[in-house]
Amino acid sequence: MIKNNLKIVKTSKNQEAENKEKNKALDAAISQITDNFGKGSVMKLGQQAAMDIDSISTGSLSLDLALGIGGLPKGRVIEIYGPESSGKTTLALQVVAEAQKTGGICAFVDAEHALDPIYAKKLGVQTEELLISQPDTGEQALEIADTLIKSG
Repeated sequence: MIKNNLKIVKTSKNQEAENKEKNKALDAAISQITDNFGKGSVMKLGQQAAMDIDSISTGSLSLDLALGIGGLPKGRVIEIYGPESSGKTTLALQVVAEAQKTGGICAFVDAEHALDPIYAKKLGVQTEELLISQPDTGEQALEIADTLIKSG
């Protein structure tokens, strides 16, 4: 059996033309995204100036250091993900306690209807100041969270 080791080699002119077409298509896509969502909605990472991001401590020095900014970034959506009983609620409550220490107003959307106020208080949460919602559906939870976020 004879193997054919022929390779298609692109000439630099062909490659240049192909790259120009790709760049033209990319520029058009970026322009469309900018028109739809505003300047800065998509850019090369090297073009963006370093941002000074405020953070809220997680209550765990090791985690704060690992995150690189001293905690969770303020004003961002953070997803805490993990298996059952892995500490997701504990972490969320610790962040609530830290935010309250700095004068923050916090809300806890308890989709599982399982928040233990005694445990929350032991973690340092000012439960009398904590806003809580126990929605019946995921859609209701998102709507409540969105309304609270928009309130400031």
